[in-house]
Amino acid sequence: MKNYSILILILSLWIPNFSFSQAEIKNDLNLPDQAIDSLYKEDQFYVGINYNILVNRPSGVSQSGFSIGVQGGFIKDMPLNKQRNIAIGIGIGYSYNSYNQNLGIIKDDSGNTNYFVLDDTFEYDYSKNNFYQHVVELPIEFRWRTSTPESYRFWRVYTGFKLGYAFSDICNFQGEPGKLRYTNIDGFNDLQYGLTLSVGYNTWNFYVYYALNPIFKDDVKTYIKQEHIDMSVIKLGLIFYLL
Repeated sequence: MKNYSILILILSLWIPNFSFSQAEIKNDLNLPDQAIDSLYKEDQFYVGINYNILVNRPSGVSQSGFSIGVQGGFIKDMPLNKQRNIAIGIGIGYSYNSYNQNLGIIKDDSGNTNYFVLDDTFEYDYSKNNFYQHVVELPIEFRWRTSTPESYRFWRVYTGFKLGYAFSDICNFQGEPGKLRYTNIDGFNDLQYGLTLSVGYNTWNFYVYYALNPIFKDDVKTYIKQEHIDMSVIKLGLIFYLL
C-alpha cells in the first residue's frame, strides 16, 4: 500500500510537467509564425492512474484496501477535418490492474481451482488476498478538442472503445493454510473490452472505463453457494496526454 501511494504521488507531480504539444515546443524555440505546423497532431502518448471498482459482485464479496491501476501507451492521432479538432485515434498500450478483495482463489490437492468467499463462514484466518493482471490494450477513440496550431491549452472530450488481452494474471493469498500464489488461472477471461471516456482541460483529464464483459468466465462459481461470478470493473482516475 505504501509503495502504491508513493507511485501515485510521483506520477501526479511529475507527469503534468511533461504534458505539452507541438505548438508549445515551437513557442519555446521562438520560431516565426510561419513555422507553426498547420498539420499538427495531438495527444499521441498517454499515461494514467485509476481506482478499480468491482461491480456485480457475488453475495458476501467486498473490496478492501486500494485497488490501483496504471496504464500507458501510444495512440495514432488522425484528424478528420481541416481545423483538426475532430479526430480518430487508434493505438496500443499496456495496463496493470490490481484487485484487493475477499474472493479467495485456492487450488485443492487435485489441482482444481475453487473460489471461496472469505467471510465469517470461511474456516481459516487470512491477512492478504488479491489478484492482479497485466494487459495489452488496443484503444480506439473518437476525439473532439478545442485545440489550434498556436494553442496548447484546450478542452478535450475523447470517447471510445478499448480491447484488451490479459497475458498474465497472478493470485495471492496469505493466511491459513499458508502463503499461496497462482499464475494464469483458467477461470479468468483473457479477452477484455469496454467503453472509455476522457474529459478535461490542458493537463488534467478525468478518465473512466466501463467494462462490457466480466473478469471471470461464465462457468466460474463460488464454492459453497454456487453463484456465478459475474464481476466486472469500472475504472475511475486521471489520464495525462503527451505529444
